[in-house]
Amino acid sequence: MRPRVVAAVLGLLALAEAIARLAVGGADVQNALGVCLLALGGTVPLALLPPAGAAVAVTAADVLALVPLRTLTSGAAAALVIAAWRLGGRGGHPAEQALGAGLGLPFVVLALAGPRPTATQDAFLTAALAVAGPAAALTATARQARREAAENRAARQVIAETLVEHTARGERSRIARELHDVVAHHISMIAVQAETARLTTPALPAAGAQRLLAIGDTARAALTEMRRLLGVLRDSTGTAGPELAPQPGLAQLAALLDEARDASGAGTRLILRGAPLALDPSIELAAYRIVQEALTNARRHAPGAAVDVELLRTADCLHLRVRDNGPGPPPEDPGRGHGLAGMRERAAAVGGELRTGEAAGGGFLVDATLPARIEET
Repeated sequence: MRPRVVAAVLGLLALAEAIARLAVGGADVQNALGVCLLALGGTVPLALLPPAGAAVAVTAADVLALVPLRTLTSGAAAALVIAAWRLGGRGGHPAEQALGAGLGLPFVVLALAGPRPTATQDAFLTAALAVAGPAAALTATARQARREAAENRAARQVIAETLVEHTARGERSRIARELHDVVAHHISMIAVQAETARLTTPALPAAGAQRLLAIGDTARAALTEMRRLLGVLRDSTGTAGPELAPQPGLAQLAALLDEARDASGAGTRLILRGAPLALDPSIELAAYRIVQEALTNARRHAPGAAVDVELLRTADCLHLRVRDNGPGPPPEDPGRGHGLAGMRERAAAVGGELRTGEAAGGGFLVDATLPARIEET
């Protein structure tokens, strides 16, 4: 119920009680007016003032009603209990909660050492307020504390569930990448090598050719099942995976550049520096995809421009640079693809970094540094 409605009801009841008691007991006009005003003063502040101000005003009116006039209406006493309850339930306001618990102190003093009320009812109300005011405030404080604790538990539960879901989604995504980038590649190599051995081995017995054919068929069936599994994993992470075929590495870069050269008709060079070193398959995949996306961007934004792909291998990392001699960085267009962001994500996923921008002397440059191996964690 709204405070104004409560204050109005209690004010009417207190005023009616004061008038009835005055009519029965008799009183001069001055005392009668004071009793009626204090009856309203002990209730109306609930509607007009904030909780702390209303509690102080109601308490002061009740104390004045008891000390000079030695009378207190039930409505005014009920208003004080309600004011104490409101203060006690003010979560996040410790001072107001303490004030609510202290509203009964004046009535403790009045009950023990104050002037004797004119009616037994007034003495009872005085003693009741000494206990009921603090009790209401403390009960409301405890109720508010339980409600806040329940809300905090619910919030922690939601956070924990979200964290578990996020962790599981990240782990599923990691497993999908491992299967997609590494395991599928090796299975594909089994299929290719079995087929190559069957077709190129001279004087191969029919039984041996049949076994190699079975090995290739088994590997291809395994790839089909892995594609289905990857689809399930990617669906569960809420991301649509790209192609599910086994992934290439640096050995396929020459063929990739040949395809780009044929498609664009422009000059495309592959420059290799440093001694050949064994790289983690995921690193090779990331490098291949970065080069592939960079060549696609060059064909799209700088058609006919020559492209240089440079690989520098060191003992601990692979430096990759793709540069074209086109017009430079493409204009910003948020509505189009995510090629540059995808390249950065691929580099970051294997512990590397990638930078893009205008090349010295003109054109566009993709510069990536990838580690030689994935760090074990």
